[in-house]
Formats: sequence, structure tokens, C-alpha cells
Amino acid sequence: MAIDYHQLKQWEIPEQVTRYREDDCIRYALSLGIASDPMDAADLRYVHERDTLVVPTFLATLGAPGAWASDPGTGIDWMRILHGEHRMRFHAPLPASGSVRSRTRVSHVVDKGAGKGALVVTQRTVTDADSGVPLATVDHVSFCRADGGFANPGQPADAPLDALPAVPGGQPDMRLEMPTRADAALLYRLNGDRNPIHILPAAAREAGFERPILHGLCTYGMAARAVLRQACGGAPSRLASLAARFSSPVVPGETLRADLWRVADQVRFQLVAVERDAVVLSHGVADLRHE
Repeated sequence: MAIDYHQLKQWEIPEQVTRYREDDCIRYALSLGIASDPMDAADLRYVHERDTLVVPTFLATLGAPGAWASDPGTGIDWMRILHGEHRMRFHAPLPASGSVRSRTRVSHVVDKGAGKGALVVTQRTVTDADSGVPLATVDHVSFCRADGGFANPGQPADAPLDALPAVPGGQPDMRLEMPTRADAALLYRLNGDRNPIHILPAAAREAGFERPILHGLCTYGMAARAVLRQACGGAPSRLASLAARFSSPVVPGETLRADLWRVADQVRFQLVAVERDAVVLSHGVADLRHE
């Protein structure tokens, strides 16, 4: 069954209201490796229950629409989807406990051509469920490898999102090395993503991996960790947006090195798996606020 552009653009994704507590924020921070040095006072602010700071990308785990594209009616070959890019814009700091409302729609359906796949973008708006205050806008770009070539005179296609910029050349202005634990995926999955390729060796092999891999959004969250630490003075309120492209899976236990460049009010970045010298997160860009 091929993608039907009109049907997919009108696909109804249920609204979600999600309540969370300080323990959820702390677990998320720990799953990113924050406070792996328990004597690091700056990191302890994210994992202590008093005046807890919240990593803004925690919102990636709250109210996500789940496996909606696995419905055969979407026309998407669910087993061949890859998470291509993730873009988040933060409108207000997230308190350490509360309730959020998530509304998700399909914003873009892009035909890359027969044999080249398609891009499907969902946009999720997140607000405080009680006050209605906007908290974040999330663009999730899925690369549907088997679904290109659907466009024809009766089936239009959207233009893609503006391309993310490549990192500058030369030596980065800042670097941060972040070891990951061998059981990092087992910890991160407690944030809600229970995909078996992150825990079961047989499921990972069936998907084409030698062993279970780390969640892409864990790698993304670790990029936020690096930007907060190196460019925001540890202040989550200074991070206005974070966007990046997933380039290669991460094997739990690898060391991730964040390379960061300052470009005006932005930070451009990439994450590299040190042991393989492989870029795993590319085209990273973060907008910063002045305080």
C-alpha cells in the first residue's frame, strides 16, 4: 500500500496529557550520564530533588505520539523507518513537576523519489496542561526508506524543511567527552521508549544491528547536555532550540565526544563515537538566549 498524501496529512493523532514528577526529570538526567561524577556540583543540580533543574529535551519523552505510523492505513512500511532528524524549540523553562498537553499533526510529507524514500514530519506542540503556556514545538523527521515515488498529478508532495547547516571547518571552540555505560540503553528505555532493538540482541540482529543500540533520542539528549555545560553556563533557560541529524547508531559503552563551534548566537555541533571515529549526530545547531 503506497502513501496517500491527503490521507496522511489528515491523519488523526490523539492528543495526550502527561503528568510527570521530579523523579522523572532526575531519571532522565541520569540516563544521559549527567552526574556520572557525583562530586560535580554543576551536574548535581539536575539530579537533586531540591530546586531541580530540568534538561529541556526531557520534553522529547513526554507525550510523544508513539508508533502511530505502524497502522497499515498510513501506507508507510513501518519496519523500514529511520529517525532522520529531531528539532525542538523551547518557549519556556520546564518546571520539575507538572502536567503537559501534546497535540501532534503530520506537517510535511516529502517524496524523495522512487527508490529514494520519503520524509514524513510530525509537529508536536507542547503546552502546560493547566495554564496553557506554550513550552515547546517539536519536529520529528522520519525517513521512510521504502516509500518514495508516491507523488503524481493527483498526489502532491511537500517541500522539505529548511536544511540544517553543516558544522564549520577547523578545530572546535569547545569539546566535551561523555562516556556511556554498557547498560545505557537499559536505563534510557525507562523514559518510555521500549523498542526491543535497544534491549534484545535477537531483535537488534533482525533489524540489522550486531547488538542492541542506544536510543537516538538519548544521543540527542547528550548533545543538549554538552551544549548546556559548555555554552549555557549550566542554565537550561538559555537553550532556545536544539536540532540535529542522526548519522549513525551508537553502541552502549562507547565514548561520545561533542565538538562545538560558536557562530554568533548559535552553537553548531556534532557528536563523534570516539572508539570508531564515527560521526553519530551531525548538522547540529542550537540557538542561545542571552540572560
